Amino acid sequence: MSPTPTRTRRRTVVSAAALSAALLAGLTACGGGEEPAAPSASGAPPANLTVLAASSLTDVFRTAGAAYEKAHPGTKVTFSFAGSQELAAQVKQGAPADALVTADTRTMDGLRAETGEPRVVAKNRLVITTGKGNPFKVDELKDLADPGLKVVLAAPEVPVGRYSRQILDAQKVAVKPVSQEPSVRAVLGKVEMGEADAGLVYRTDAARSGGKVVTVEIPDGQNAVASYPAATLRHSRNAGAAAAFTAWLSGPEAQKIFQEAGFQQP
Repeated sequence: MSPTPTRTRRRTVVSAAALSAALLAGLTACGGGEEPAAPSASGAPPANLTVLAASSLTDVFRTAGAAYEKAHPGTKVTFSFAGSQELAAQVKQGAPADALVTADTRTMDGLRAETGEPRVVAKNRLVITTGKGNPFKVDELKDLADPGLKVVLAAPEVPVGRYSRQILDAQKVAVKPVSQEPSVRAVLGKVEMGEADAGLVYRTDAARSGGKVVTVEIPDGQNAVASYPAATLRHSRNAGAAAAFTAWLSGPEAQKIFQEAGFQQP
């Protein structure tokens, strides 16, 4: 005897309910029964952030990144370091990143269409670096004009290279570099390896050399101040988390890390 229409409808309802329960159970099992990660103290959800940063920030950002991850469980910060001009080219080509920190405001200003509002998070100054023992007795900028001295500078499109020419021109010091490097780290490396007798780098990079070079200070009146602006990238897929990170760079914890590394406050 075939079931009545009423019984058929009841069985259909029960089957649908059982199917829904099974699907929910399966989804819970697939997720391991875990709750979604809670937002961090900043209110931004956890995320995997990629930050493009000037090469002179290599050491300080490794420390800062570890501190940020500790304070924001579930968030991972990956840095990509290069000369600011290289970073700008990557941004214009649509590199998959979330934030950008350059070593000058000029480079950042050229990316207005690709970034949020930038904020300077640190400053730096230049120094002269020479080989161990300072064999050529370089004591000031004008000594770099010695034709017998192998001087290396960053390329003019690199912020530190532009700053270098700015201070040399202001003091009327004519220097013919033996090479023009793509980043401040490359300049420092040439001096460290003895491939150059002297070079102009940021104070913080020279301090991280571990005694491989001698640092000659440049008076403030003859020096240039490098500013480091940070901004989110408009094509970021983690806009909230990226904004939280760039804001954190101006906060007390990050500023303490910058100062301990030798950077000046913005």
